[in-house]
Amino acid sequence: MSLADSFRIAVRAILANRLRSILTTLGLVIGVTSVIVLIAVGQGAQVGVASKIRGLGTDLLFVQPGQSNDRTTGARAQAASLTKSDSDAIVAAQIPGVIGVAPQISFQSQLIAGSLNSRGPIIGTTPDYIAVRSSAVAEGDFITDADVERKALTIVLGSTLATTLFPNGDAIGQQVRLAVGGPIGFNFRVSGVMAPRGGATDQDNQAFVPVTTMQSRLPFTRNATGEISVTQISIQMAPKADQDAVKADITNLLVSRHAVATPDFTVQSQNDLLGAASEVSATLSILLGSVAGISLLVGGIGVMNIMLVSVTERTREIGIRRAVGAQSRDIVLQFVTEALTLSIGGGLLGMALGVGIALGLDGRQVAGQAMTTLIQPWSIAVAFAVAAGVGLASGSYPAFRATAIDPIVALRNE
Repeated sequence: MSLADSFRIAVRAILANRLRSILTTLGLVIGVTSVIVLIAVGQGAQVGVASKIRGLGTDLLFVQPGQSNDRTTGARAQAASLTKSDSDAIVAAQIPGVIGVAPQISFQSQLIAGSLNSRGPIIGTTPDYIAVRSSAVAEGDFITDADVERKALTIVLGSTLATTLFPNGDAIGQQVRLAVGGPIGFNFRVSGVMAPRGGATDQDNQAFVPVTTMQSRLPFTRNATGEISVTQISIQMAPKADQDAVKADITNLLVSRHAVATPDFTVQSQNDLLGAASEVSATLSILLGSVAGISLLVGGIGVMNIMLVSVTERTREIGIRRAVGAQSRDIVLQFVTEALTLSIGGGLLGMALGVGIALGLDGRQVAGQAMTTLIQPWSIAVAFAVAAGVGLASGSYPAFRATAIDPIVALRNE
């Protein structure tokens, strides 16, 4: 029997049981679609997180306070171990490879402009922030040294925040009230609007004020000695600087200043963050791929089940074919071809559906989050190959079982 004859027989057998064939193929369609879509989501998440971390700036180190335990509840919280004077000390030390230092402290606040309002993070920082974080001002001016010196009530709005509060685009010079909580609130004059950036924490929805203004207006930003506590010190390094050496120098300097045996802070680079994010995303991709793979396996089991049923139903047909001279290989070819036709058909449909869904999800909001998908050619190839392999494996056992049927017994079957 030729391959063409086997294919024609397979198509006739499939069409003779249309509903059963469709339901059998549906399992493989869902499996292949799941593999492509879930891997695209996992890979997209990895690329999205990496791009957002790179969007923070270039060649950056982040110094953050360590963790402290609440003696009452046992909960872990960020310790108040970093101050603006630590940032000033790093600048004064002139550490080789360090070209910019910017301290920052942030908190959430309601911003009100007339009848409009928005909520977002308020960042207290210094003029160096804009260079360290590779940011740019679209209108007006960023925080100046004079603003820091006189603790000015000036504020710089992110592009999204400015559009929300001032839809007409006339934000510069306008008044914005920061409602910190309860009766506490301050009126700030808008001195600048940032250029759009985007990012993981919606950097365009942030606002910036002088860090000294926070210290003078908000008691919770000061530690027990009256210094300005900061939540992060961003450090920009020269492009070819030795990151490990810079991290070691900063660690030694701050350990000496804090007079502690072990650091009460952490120093991380963008590479550290990228590495951690990549590990998490890779684990997520493996998990999602495994779940999709299980559904593909279940679909394959469905194909094998139907082929076994088909062998039982067509016992008499098998006996007649054997009686008129069909060889065992002809019977094997017949059932394997039928299983492969179902599997490859389901695989092709699943590929088209998976690619379509992945493309449709890219950039869309799902549960309040913007989805990023990255279709990997290897995932399509693997999904199709597995579908075809599952079809081959699912058809082989029933096919060889069919050849084991005695022709005389098969002919007697009703």
